[in-house]
Amino acid sequence: MITLHGLTKRYGEKVAVSDLSVEIRPGRVTGFLGPNGSGKSTTIRCVLGLDRPTSGEALVFGKPYTSLRQPLRKVGALLEARSVHPGRTAYRHLLAEARTHGIPKRRVDEVLSIVGLSDVGGRRVGGFSLGMSQRLGIAGALLGDPEVLIFDEPVNGLDPDGVRWVRDLVRSLAAEGRTIFVSSHLMSEMQLTADHLVVIGRGRLIADAPIAEIISRSSVNAVVVRCPDPAELHSLGLRLAGDRVDVRSAGEDTILVRGVTTAYVGDRVHELGVRVHELRSMEASLEQAYMELTAGSVEYGSTFAGTTLATDQNDRKPQVQR
Repeated sequence: MITLHGLTKRYGEKVAVSDLSVEIRPGRVTGFLGPNGSGKSTTIRCVLGLDRPTSGEALVFGKPYTSLRQPLRKVGALLEARSVHPGRTAYRHLLAEARTHGIPKRRVDEVLSIVGLSDVGGRRVGGFSLGMSQRLGIAGALLGDPEVLIFDEPVNGLDPDGVRWVRDLVRSLAAEGRTIFVSSHLMSEMQLTADHLVVIGRGRLIADAPIAEIISRSSVNAVVVRCPDPAELHSLGLRLAGDRVDVRSAGEDTILVRGVTTAYVGDRVHELGVRVHELRSMEASLEQAYMELTAGSVEYGSTFAGTTLATDQNDRKPQVQR
């Protein structure tokens, strides 16, 4: 388990992480999300003892990482796939790491096989593609067969088959009861991989909840009702609004109903005898939910043709697909 208690890290006047308290528990994949500059990398560096907290603490198994004996056997991490001596072969790189912790040579062969690099173990790392380097970094994280694994952007440079392999790998490791902490900017992949999310912005905690719960909070979630008769649609809207339900227009023949199920709206449609051409649920993606959560925490907003791209997502009206 990874435990953060009031973790704060300052660099001079800059507060990178502010009073962050979360628990990363075993047996599940915990995704770590946040805009650029939100403090994700600093948090991970504090967990791994690469940066010292200004205040608070970052603990692994209830201890600072630097106090762990044979840390590779407890915590495996992939931070920067290219941080390997380019003149070493993949095998020699892993063997050097193994010898620092008394890990047998056979384990080097095992992890090379797990990540699919057995055939290139004798090649110098300087000639590796980014995807191959990512696989080597994952092999290094797995080397000590640790109970805690931290991956920072593990699918960078991987092809679709490699992305799926990483997804299956981390989920299988979590199923074994290990603690898996994954940082990524790929929302679609995180939605397929993570069970739980920790979201931060400007160094502060925004959300710490199961992924399904975070998606369910999105204002994008709604029941779409399309009716060919404006008078009937208006009557239905008034009835639903009278039930204290959020009803909004999405065109001359369409309304969006939030806060209730499709079955609930269907019952009201039946009671009123309203003729509808469409009745369906519109569910948010993780990307949409994330953009709403972090709308006020984007530090580096881009502009294009005079329009700010990093804007408040609540100002965007949902588009109904027909």
